[in-house]
Amino acid sequence: MNLFDWRRISVDETASIKQALTVLDKEALQIVLVVNQSGILMGTLTDGDVRRALLRGVGLEDCVLLAMNATPTVGLQSQSETAWKRKILEKSIRHLPIVDAEQYVIGLFYDKKEVQKRLNPVVLMLGGLGTRLRPLTESVPKPMLRVGDRPILETIVTHIAEQGFVNFYFCINYLGEQIRSYFGDGSQWGVNIEYIEEDERMGTAGALSLLPEVPELPFIVMNGDLLTKVNLSALLDFHSEHHNIATACVREYAQQVPYGVVEIEGARVTQLVEKPVYRYFVNAGIYALSPQAMDKVPEQAFYDMPTLIDEVLAEKGPVGGFPITEYWMDIGQMPDFEQAQADYEVHFQKRVTSNNEQA
Repeated sequence: MNLFDWRRISVDETASIKQALTVLDKEALQIVLVVNQSGILMGTLTDGDVRRALLRGVGLEDCVLLAMNATPTVGLQSQSETAWKRKILEKSIRHLPIVDAEQYVIGLFYDKKEVQKRLNPVVLMLGGLGTRLRPLTESVPKPMLRVGDRPILETIVTHIAEQGFVNFYFCINYLGEQIRSYFGDGSQWGVNIEYIEEDERMGTAGALSLLPEVPELPFIVMNGDLLTKVNLSALLDFHSEHHNIATACVREYAQQVPYGVVEIEGARVTQLVEKPVYRYFVNAGIYALSPQAMDKVPEQAFYDMPTLIDEVLAEKGPVGGFPITEYWMDIGQMPDFEQAQADYEVHFQKRVTSNNEQA
């Protein structure tokens, strides 16, 4: 029987969530098996499990046991592949860990479904000046700076197209003709690209007023200087499931105070916490919007996405936060650009291996 080698997608039960995410990203099978030292299956972890844990207040440095699914559906080594396939269909899952009678992991069986086409538009904001990356951006727009062997924007488009998205709007301004000349109509990448030209800079949301028509489906808005492997299909599913008008992708940001923090009530010390770590969610520059969000966007005016979010919140509209568990880098300054160069080979170079391996 052909099974994927479970050792490549497994972590020990003592591992942190952050360590498990490294494995999740490296193998790109969207699942990690959590095992004990003997190789007995303790649970499974997907990006959805991690997102739910983060929203509960669990941190990335916490133990993977706090985020995993402790009762996953499994297949038995004694069963046939037909039985495994039937279980996958019955449970509407993609991955089936295979175990023996004592729950020792044998391998992973998974459904290799073709990527479904997504007609939801993707709007990429590409008009920024990139002043913090000068002199690199004096003659090249920031999205066209090369990271690895290709421009940042090509990596973005390739990754999104691989998820089934085919309709793109490129909002261009500064040196925008370089972008148009390189990408053309998008046919080389199997997508359709339409260009929205900003006569003047319009912020991170103002160019939405220039779209030829209001999208009929929920759509993605994303800054064009982000190197990320975020699952946009999962973002749209989350957005629709919660009936949001807007959903903002967020990243966990941890900050350690280098001193002992003293908590005081009146004149008395109530607690002293030595070098505490505070965790926050920060804006990741990627959004899902429902068509009604377009009602907020003024005609041909400077308008930022945080303003749109604030206006929806002011009217008690549903706004969601979607934690990103995948690789993400905002290439805003020179240290970010240098780090992205180092990260590219690890996260974006294709590994030449077989999908099926004998366990």
